[in-house]
Amino acid sequence: MNIDDAALALPGLEAARREARKAKLPAEKKPVPPAPENPVAQVLVDLPLAHLDRPFDYRVTAAQHQAAVPGARVKVRFAGQQVDGFVLARMATSDHDRLQPLLRVVSAEPVLTAEVAELAGEIAARWAGTRADVLRLAVPPRHATTEKMAPVAAVPPALPPVAELRGWTDHPGGPQLIQRLAQGAAPRVVWNCLPGQDWTVLLAEAAAATLASGRGALLIVPDRRDADRLDAALTALLGAARHVLLTADAGPAERYRAFLAVVRGQVRCVVGTRAAAFAPVHDLGLVAIWDDGDDLYAEPRAPYCHTREVLLLRARQTGCAALVGGYARSAEAQYLVRTGWAEEVAPARDRIRDAVTVAVTGASDRELAQDPFARTARVPRSAHQVIAEGIATGPVLVQTPRGGYAMALACEHCRTPASCGHCHGPLRIPGAGRLPQCGWCAREALDWACAECGGRGLRAPVLGDQRTAEELGRAHPGVPVRTSSGEKVLTSVSARPGIVVATTGAEPAAEGGYAAVVLLDTWLLLGRDDLRAEEEALRRWANAAALVCPGGAVVAVGEPSAPALQALVRWDPAGFAERVIAERLAAHLPPASRLATVTGPAAELEDLELGLPEGGELLGPVPVDADTARLVVRVPRAAGPVLSTTLAELQRHRSARKQTHLRVQIDPREIT
Repeated sequence: MNIDDAALALPGLEAARREARKAKLPAEKKPVPPAPENPVAQVLVDLPLAHLDRPFDYRVTAAQHQAAVPGARVKVRFAGQQVDGFVLARMATSDHDRLQPLLRVVSAEPVLTAEVAELAGEIAARWAGTRADVLRLAVPPRHATTEKMAPVAAVPPALPPVAELRGWTDHPGGPQLIQRLAQGAAPRVVWNCLPGQDWTVLLAEAAAATLASGRGALLIVPDRRDADRLDAALTALLGAARHVLLTADAGPAERYRAFLAVVRGQVRCVVGTRAAAFAPVHDLGLVAIWDDGDDLYAEPRAPYCHTREVLLLRARQTGCAALVGGYARSAEAQYLVRTGWAEEVAPARDRIRDAVTVAVTGASDRELAQDPFARTARVPRSAHQVIAEGIATGPVLVQTPRGGYAMALACEHCRTPASCGHCHGPLRIPGAGRLPQCGWCAREALDWACAECGGRGLRAPVLGDQRTAEELGRAHPGVPVRTSSGEKVLTSVSARPGIVVATTGAEPAAEGGYAAVVLLDTWLLLGRDDLRAEEEALRRWANAAALVCPGGAVVAVGEPSAPALQALVRWDPAGFAERVIAERLAAHLPPASRLATVTGPAAELEDLELGLPEGGELLGPVPVDADTARLVVRVPRAAGPVLSTTLAELQRHRSARKQTHLRVQIDPREIT
């Protein structure tokens, strides 16, 4: 018998060792008392897998009882890993006998409200995505320091009397809209703003009327520049304490501070960009979106939802008012009017005629008789005349579609695009006095010769804002010329005479409005390889033309017979949108139909089987690159929910089998 055996033989020694081992057991293996009430938490786990997009039950301990409230962030164990999640609800029982406990409650702050959780489910179903993807858009990352700081609630000033809100008087039905919002009604309106009128003032008044009814307002704009303008208008009307600015580029601390003020109910008015559409505004009474045709509203990440549709879903879910506004009108907004879902509010024709006059200058017979070079001139004589007359009284805006200097070159003789002899990239001139260089490898083209005709002369068929500013500065000596494009976008300009050359979307507002607006290279916007080319061109022209002062002149250089230019001349965005809808009805395209694209490995798309509803079509697959293809699925609009359900089930089935993920986009803004 060795020493160990002798020790084991001692009475009571083995029992002592068992007690010692039991005392050394890890804490998590010891029995932990459950919460005294509702000890089961339904947790939505942050997992990207479609077949796991459902709540899971976890046990809430007594120590976690107070903190694990619905909407709180938690850490849980899932498949052997620690993952994040949100508590959706607390329950008394579960269908499962053995439950894992919550690892910890990250924060007791209920950042996910029941309304937003329900909205996330609807959006995931509508766009065949997952709720985890939606919640990444809806709930900003936690900033612990900001969360722990007790905010000082400012006392907001009194709301202005509804009778003093008179910005909508130029729009028939506008004053009635304000009264209905103030009375707690929920009108659904598609609104076209009067050109030359400040749209921020009208949106601020709509928000003020909604707040007067004791409800909240959510106002969404395309970018930070528009958000700052609307923020200033709301501050002037309501004071600084009644609303918050919620934008992605505000920084993590400032964004989370604004989000907490909303979720805690300290403010009920939110101004923001795309992600702010999910803001948990208490007692939501109005959702509004400005310029809904802007491509910034299309979410580039899964589930690829559109901000306008998110707001319309919220309006249906909560029964609140909806306002879709702009100087132009998208086909989707017009479809709301066409189907009777929304009513129309637009300025009267006589007010439009007093506000703006639009003309098209180009190669008409009359202009050719006055100027023989009008057919080839980029800036015809009549456009120069409008600029000269405008700078006599104030600033003049010149819109050009391209930035830079000369961003595309071609052979002077045969018009063949000029390319680099080394890598075959496109040639360009980066600035005044610079040699042509390649846009890919940056080599200077010192001895370039055309591969087609051998010519050595170069021409620039498309000029950017820098070259345009240079030419206008020479044509109008002594007049200050400024540019606004790229990373150097002007917010506003003074009322002093001068010329502002801006790319589309970068036009600054002028104090009192521009004396004249000139739209150059209209053919370039119309020539885009895009189903929305005409609609997008009219939207960009209208946004620039609307910056003119009351009675100012707008001149577009282009082909007068183009339907989009004719709609601009008549200032008839609704009529043009109706024409676009008629074309899409004939072509079975959104919004008249529902369309989805499925992108993935070409071999798998060939064998893909989808149970489509009656009237559904499969188009393709079409190669996208060497290994990837795209399949287009089209169904009648009424079968849209069935299409979403079918594609969501496809994603869940493939996810469960660990098959290659397919990119599914429903009603994409464009198909490339």
